[in-house]
Amino acid sequence: MKAVLFLVFGLLAIANGKIFSRCELAQKLEASGMDGYHGYSLADWICLVQWESDYNTEAIDHDSDGSTDYGIFQINSRWWCNNYQTPTSNGCGIDCSELLSDNIDVAIQCAKRVVRDPNGMAAWVAWRNRCQRRDLRQYTAGCGV
Repeated sequence: MKAVLFLVFGLLAIANGKIFSRCELAQKLEASGMDGYHGYSLADWICLVQWESDYNTEAIDHDSDGSTDYGIFQINSRWWCNNYQTPTSNGCGIDCSELLSDNIDVAIQCAKRVVRDPNGMAAWVAWRNRCQRRDLRQYTAGCGV
């Protein structure tokens, strides 16, 4: 009976993903070298993640062009990962499912690859619409980073 309960609750935990707190994510991204990466502040990254996935590692969004955005950074299947459904360039060389892990190390490496593209953070619509050219200090305030 314990094994069955463990399995059920384990699957529920997997299905819900991890939702980071703002400061927990700020600390993780800072430790991963994201502050100042390719000219973008830690606050840029936190703002991006809030508006793209609301800090949820299992966020998935289906786009009108038939592609899908995955994970905490909402990385697109047409350009950056392979979901075996969308024709893809697979710029990060990964399966899209890897972007849905509670361990966001793969997602961070792929986000770094995206931002090195000529579009930089402008590759993300949410960053262009909600973060670009704005005072973003609130996104890291009180986080000790």
